[in-house]
Amino acid sequence: MTNVYAVILAAGQGTRMKSKLYKVLHPVCGKPMVEHVVDHIQTLDVERIVTIVGYGAEKVKEQLGEKSEYVLQAEQLGTAHAVQQVEPILGELEGTTIVICGDTPLIRPETMKALFEHHESNHAKATILTAIAEDPTGYGRILRSTDQQVAQIVEQKDATPEQRQVKEINTGTYCFDNKALFAALKLVKNDNAQGEYYLPDVIEILQKQGEVVAAYVTENFAETLGVNDRIALSQAEETMRARINEQHMRNGVTIINPNNTYISVDAQIGRDTVIQPGVIIEGASSIGEDCIIGPNSHIQNSRIGNRTTVHSSVVRESIIGEDTAVGPFAHIRPDSDLGDHVKIGNFVEVKKTKIDNGSKVSHLSYLGDAEVGTEVNIGCGTITVNYDGENKFKTVIEDNAFVGCNSNLVAPVTVGKGSYVAAGSTITKDIPADALAIARSRQENKDNYVTKLKLK
Repeated sequence: MTNVYAVILAAGQGTRMKSKLYKVLHPVCGKPMVEHVVDHIQTLDVERIVTIVGYGAEKVKEQLGEKSEYVLQAEQLGTAHAVQQVEPILGELEGTTIVICGDTPLIRPETMKALFEHHESNHAKATILTAIAEDPTGYGRILRSTDQQVAQIVEQKDATPEQRQVKEINTGTYCFDNKALFAALKLVKNDNAQGEYYLPDVIEILQKQGEVVAAYVTENFAETLGVNDRIALSQAEETMRARINEQHMRNGVTIINPNNTYISVDAQIGRDTVIQPGVIIEGASSIGEDCIIGPNSHIQNSRIGNRTTVHSSVVRESIIGEDTAVGPFAHIRPDSDLGDHVKIGNFVEVKKTKIDNGSKVSHLSYLGDAEVGTEVNIGCGTITVNYDGENKFKTVIEDNAFVGCNSNLVAPVTVGKGSYVAAGSTITKDIPADALAIARSRQENKDNYVTKLKLK
């Protein structure tokens, strides 16, 4: 294969989205559309990727970072004009260039590779990615000659009734001989109703020059979907979600209800893990083997070890070890680290806390900015009081400690190894190892108080 370059069209505002967010940054399965396109291209042997930006340029650059080079189309004068902006970077290079829209997140790397190979095997100057549409309304039609070569692209508004019956459509993705592309772009005119310079005109120019123009028909029309409004965005989400879920199931993951399960394209899930309905797995989350992710759980950018259960709970930007149980209705907030054989029960919130192996926080507790040792028992209603209104402070609970119910541990404080905290205590001082701490008012009973009260 010759040198390959990629040009991504991402300069349009996307007014039909009716959104403050730049169109190509709208997420599909948790990742912006344009980043899907770039990531797919990066899996190929591509020398350079150039993204054409316009509206929202800085936000696109911030999202993609060093994955791409950038050029600015300051004035929106059409797709051919957009590609012309790349000439200072690619114009003099030998090779093949793919031009693809940043709002087509579903086009697979395998399809891009097949397009390249078809282009080269036909020694073409241009190759169009086409598809067969059951309803081709709105698309440019591919007209072929008697020898099945591409004869013309006819836009919907210009097509005759007979031509409108053609179901092979132009997807807007192309391969070009790089030098031929930039030479032809100089000949594109804007004598049309919109006064814009259109990239498909390059095809007609090359044909008139006697160059070979080919077309590669993708097997799946759905993957060529361009997202121009919220309806198409939902269709892209549905298609990609089905693709992701199918891949996990083929790899040995049980998904009880794929239509009601939402998994990021970057997530990894081990074999024999069961994903129950309503689960959302976002970002670069990693879930081990033989896990159970219970209904309506939400996992975001977290790592979960083998044989762990997360039941109807939220886990964000945290680490959970093996053979651990979380939930139901627990909230594991960012920067938490739960070890192996840990139990986090119902209505427990953990934030920026490390809990070592074998420890239990069974219900109705809050642990924030804390370090909990091994085999610790945290009683119901325990709170680490970590915030004084200005600063956060750390609580340390050492190995084998036992914290009774409804205890307040006012940080900074250390509960020593093997020590006990009596239920209902408010601890403000460090507790030595193997000690019992009691910090509550002495109970006083007033005999016959209620009887006297009722007589008043």
